[in-house]
Amino acid sequence: GFVGQRPAAADPMSSSDAPEDGPKETSSVSQNISDADAFKILLEMKMKKRQKKPTLPSTVTELDTEDGSKVYVVGTAHFSDSSKKDVVKTIQEVQPDVVVVELCQYRVSMLKMDEKTLLKEAKEINLEKLQQAIKQNGVMSGLMQMLLLKVSAHITEQLGMAPGGEFREAFKEASKVPFCKFHLGDRPIPVTFKRAIAALSFWQKVKLAWGLCFLSDPISKDDVEKCKQKDLLEQMMAEMIGEFPDLHRTIVSERDIYLTYMLKQAAKQIELPRASETEPRKYIPAVVVGVVGMGHVPGIEKNWNSDLNIQEIMSVPPPSASSKIFKFVIKATVFGLMGYGCYRIGQRTVQFILSMPAAQSYLQKLTEIRSQH
Repeated sequence: GFVGQRPAAADPMSSSDAPEDGPKETSSVSQNISDADAFKILLEMKMKKRQKKPTLPSTVTELDTEDGSKVYVVGTAHFSDSSKKDVVKTIQEVQPDVVVVELCQYRVSMLKMDEKTLLKEAKEINLEKLQQAIKQNGVMSGLMQMLLLKVSAHITEQLGMAPGGEFREAFKEASKVPFCKFHLGDRPIPVTFKRAIAALSFWQKVKLAWGLCFLSDPISKDDVEKCKQKDLLEQMMAEMIGEFPDLHRTIVSERDIYLTYMLKQAAKQIELPRASETEPRKYIPAVVVGVVGMGHVPGIEKNWNSDLNIQEIMSVPPPSASSKIFKFVIKATVFGLMGYGCYRIGQRTVQFILSMPAAQSYLQKLTEIRSQH
C-alpha cells in the first residue's frame, strides 16, 4: 500500500495531546470515565471547535469530493514565516480528520530537523557519506540527495531557517486535534530522481553530473526567492542543465497527480470512533488539510476531478545502454578523480583535473563509446 495509510490509532495524537482548553472538570469529577464517554467528549470538543464557515488565509484552496468530504489545500512558500502561520490557522479553524503533507518516507526526518541539525549534516558530507548514498540509491540519485542537502544548508545559512518549517508546524498542530491522522502525501523521492534522470539525454546527464559534483557557488538571495516559489529540486536541476519540459513533467506534473491521489485517498468518508465493537459503524464526510508547495496547487486543482492512475508514474524505467556507459563515466569521475575534493574545489582545479592524463583517457574512451552508438 502507500505510505500514511490509515492506522487504527489516531497517529500523532496521544491522550496527553488533547487541547488544553478542553473541559478540565471531567478528570476531577470522575477518575474512571468510560472510554465511550471520553470518545464522545473529545469528538464533541472537536466538532464545537470546527468552524462551520472557517475564516481561511488567502493561500487556501477549497476542494470537495463526491461524497461530501472537504479538502483545504494550503499553498505554501518554502522558508516563509507567513506560510507557517497559514498552516496553523487553517488546522485550528477546520479541526481536520487528516493532515496530508508534501513529504515522503525518505524525507520524514524533516519533521525532526532544525537549523542546527541540517547545517551539521551538510557540513559532514564526505566521501564515505557520498558512497553510502550512491550505494543505496544509485550514482545520480545519490549525488542528487547530497546536492539537496547542500543546497538546503546554503539556504539555511543565508536565512537562518531550515526547510520544511511548514510541515513541522502541520505536525505539531495535527497532534493537538483529537482523532487527527497525519499522512505523507508525496511520491518517494528516489522514484522522482530516477524518473527525472531517465528523461534526460546523454549530454544533459553529463552536464547534470558535472553540476552536481562542482556545486561550490554559494546561493544568492535571488535564488532563495526563486526557491520559495518553485520546487527546490526542479530549480536546482534547471540551473544546471537549463529548463526543458521533461524535467518539469517528472519533477512537478507527475507529483501533482500523486499528491492529488493521496489527498483524495485521505478524503474518503471516515468511520466515527467506536467505544466498543458492539456499536454500529457510522460514517461521516472527512475534513482534510493538505500542506503543499504553492507550485503544486494549480496541478492539484486541474487533476481533482480526473480518474488518476498512479501505477504509471511510480514505475522506474530500466537503464538504457547509454546510461550504463554514463554510470561508468560518473563512477570513474566521482571516485577516481575527485574523491572528497569535489566538494571543496573551484574552477581552476576542474581545469587541472581535466588536463590530467587519467581524465584525458576517460574522455577518449567516452568519445569512442559514443561514436559506436
